[in-house]
Amino acid sequence: MAETQIEWTDATWNPVAGCSIESAGCTNCYAMQMAKRLEAMGVPKYNNLTRKSGNRTIWNGHVREDQESLKIPYKWKKPRKIFVNSMSDLFHPNVSDDFIISVWKSMRENAHHNFQILTKRPARMSQILQDKIKDVLPNVWLGTSVEDENVIDRIDHLRSTKAAIRFISFEPLIGPVGNVDLTDIHWAIVGGESGASARPIKEDWIDEIHDQCEIFETAFFFKQWGTWGKDNKKRSKKANGREYRGRTWDDMPAFENQPYQQVAQ
Repeated sequence: MAETQIEWTDATWNPVAGCSIESAGCTNCYAMQMAKRLEAMGVPKYNNLTRKSGNRTIWNGHVREDQESLKIPYKWKKPRKIFVNSMSDLFHPNVSDDFIISVWKSMRENAHHNFQILTKRPARMSQILQDKIKDVLPNVWLGTSVEDENVIDRIDHLRSTKAAIRFISFEPLIGPVGNVDLTDIHWAIVGGESGASARPIKEDWIDEIHDQCEIFETAFFFKQWGTWGKDNKKRSKKANGREYRGRTWDDMPAFENQPYQQVAQ
C-alpha cells in the first residue's frame, strides 16, 4: 500500500499485479510503463508482466496474486480511502475466484477503511458478487471505467452488481458517451488523458456527463483536463489544471463507514 497523488483517493493497495489490454481506454495505461520500471528496479512482483510492442511497453496478460499483500490493510490504523489494484484489475479473468474472496475477507475485516475497486470487467464482478460473495460491504465502493460510447454497456453490468456505492470513472474520456443512464450510480469521475500520446478531451463530452449527474443526483468529480486543455491545446497536466465551468468539482458520494451487512440468501 502506498500514499498516492490520485485526487479521489488517499492510498493504493495492489494485491494483484499485471493485466491485459481490454479496450481503447487501456492504450496509454500508466501502469504498463510503471510495471516495467518496477521490474527494472528489482521488484519481483512485477517481473515478466509486460512486453515490447514496437516502441511501446504493453501488458503480456500475465497476472500475479500477492498473498502477502492481503495483510497490509490490517497495519493501517488511520481510516483511508484505498484504491484497490491501481496496477491491475481485480476481476481480470486470470485472477482466481478464491483470491478475490480473500481480498473481500481483508476488506471486511478492515471496516475502518473505504476500499474503491475499479474494473473494466464489470460483468465478471457482477457474477462473482452474485455467486461467490454473499455480503455487501458498506466500506467497499464498486466501479467501472467507461472511456467512450463503445463501452457504455459496462454501466448496466455495474448497476446489476450488489454494492453499497457504485461509481463510474469516465477516464480517460476519449469520446462522447451520450445521455447515459445513471440510475443507481452514486458517483462519477471525469478526466482527460495525460502523457505524450494523450488523446484529446472535449468540453461537450464533459457537459453531457455533468448534466446527467444533475438529473440523477450523482456526485460529480472532475479530476483533470490532462494533456489537452479546454482550448484544445496541449500543455502539461498541471498547466491545464482541474477547473471546469469556473470551479473545481470534488463531490464525493454520500457514505458512512460501518460494519458490513449480511445479505439474505
